[in-house]
Amino acid sequence: MKFRVTGAGFTLTILAMTGNPALAETPQAVPASMTPAAPKPLFVAADFAVPTLIEGPGFKLVPLGPDLVKVDFDAYMSSIEHLQRTFSRSDRWPRQGITDADAMQDMQNEQARFSGRKSFAYAVLTPDGRRERGSVYVSPSPVKGHDAVVRMWVTKADYDAGFDAELYQWVTAWVQKDWPFKSAVYPGRSIEWATWDSMVAASKAGPAVSK
Repeated sequence: MKFRVTGAGFTLTILAMTGNPALAETPQAVPASMTPAAPKPLFVAADFAVPTLIEGPGFKLVPLGPDLVKVDFDAYMSSIEHLQRTFSRSDRWPRQGITDADAMQDMQNEQARFSGRKSFAYAVLTPDGRRERGSVYVSPSPVKGHDAVVRMWVTKADYDAGFDAELYQWVTAWVQKDWPFKSAVYPGRSIEWATWDSMVAASKAGPAVSK
């Protein structure tokens, strides 16, 4: 069937269509999934010069990377039970059976995160660089109200010699002086692990939904 509208009838038909909201063109809503996400804030400003060689009393800090894979491996493998208890609080790291490939992959990952300015891991070396005494990690905080998380460990031998307390005191002063953070937190030191774990869990859960 064909319809043919001419003259005044055609004009009335056009007016009816343009005056009808159901027939007029309307902009299509953009799905929420297609809306561009807000850019993630930088951990440190683009113009911040990240420290790459820091000398302390009886040690120096340098970024972890593939060139340190052996001294790093020797350090944590010498203190497996100590680090499981005081640092990782897990039997997953360090553990017996870590291969050379595992160790190298870990160092490559740390180097990539450092160069990408996502987090900063440092080896704490003797002044001659032949032995690693521990490590320091500077990372973004998952908990609001803190802009950085700083963790550290030392080998069992260095811990027994009192170096852990010395390193913590030095690192807190270093972070305050040389980094741009306003509220760095030191889990297991400035705040108890149980308290910190609860704060992280609450942050991941998000705000409570009222019914």
